[in-house]
Amino acid sequence: MKYKLLPLLFFLISCGGSSSSDSESGDDRSSVTPPDLVISCTKALNTNVCNFEHKGLDRSFYIHVPNNIDELNSIPLLFALHGFGGSAERIMGYSNFQSIADENNFIVIFPQGSPFETVLSSAASHWNSGGWTIGSDVDDVDFIDSIINWTTATYNIDQERIYSTGMSNGGFMSYHLACNLGSKIAAIASVTGSMSKQTFEDCNPNHPTPVLQIHGAADFTVPYSGNSALGMESIPDSLNYWSTYNACDPEPVVAVADFFEESYSIEYWSYENCLNNTQVNLILHSTMGHLWPSMNSHSISASADIWRFLSKYNIYGLID
Repeated sequence: MKYKLLPLLFFLISCGGSSSSDSESGDDRSSVTPPDLVISCTKALNTNVCNFEHKGLDRSFYIHVPNNIDELNSIPLLFALHGFGGSAERIMGYSNFQSIADENNFIVIFPQGSPFETVLSSAASHWNSGGWTIGSDVDDVDFIDSIINWTTATYNIDQERIYSTGMSNGGFMSYHLACNLGSKIAAIASVTGSMSKQTFEDCNPNHPTPVLQIHGAADFTVPYSGNSALGMESIPDSLNYWSTYNACDPEPVVAVADFFEESYSIEYWSYENCLNNTQVNLILHSTMGHLWPSMNSHSISASADIWRFLSKYNIYGLID
């Protein structure tokens, strides 16, 4: 690795989320909304809740549309996926993506996972992304794809700028979408998630894909070093998969920010010189556990960093 030392950071940049402990298919897909897909939305200011039946299940999502969108110009779309046992409402609260969407003129959708019974919990909401969710028969790739089809038919979406991010299981699902819905997902970001064994082994992306991972070295729910018993790949192995696929430099450039008074440091990894000017990045916090960091809690605004990273890219790579 190539290291460079950053000076001690005293400034605070507040643009996003609160802390939280939120604890397949092919890629030949139509861009036309299926004729039998009926989505009903209840208006509540500029964040609406929508419901529809998908493959025999009642599914829902929240959609936030900025009041000042220019209908003549296409705008990006971001999916924000909650963690295992979490909810769309909770990630709406701690991510603060609505405010970021208002400031940056994009639509953000918070889908709700479906119930899944495991030996650890009964009817916990989940995303079927392999690993510990093996046994689920829910087609969440098609669920997200159905929402994309409806949204692009309803709003003037820039179909080259559709992104996914998520917390924990939502991060696993974002990787899963990059592997299985690559024709529509331009770039992804994961907070405390990784790639499941199944996603890792069966991944079939179809374009160089920018990836941002935000993780804590003290995360024992999704360990940095992985968990083979639960089908979780390590963070280095997941990043290495994408840096190799994107034909990046084999070793990352690493910058370190030391916060001596707080007794922690933050490493910023960047795999560079990738195809289509993409990047594969890691923000690694030395003492952070399994949560969505904010500036107040860990000197990282995950939400602001995510949008800053994703918004640079479309499905063809770095936007000129």
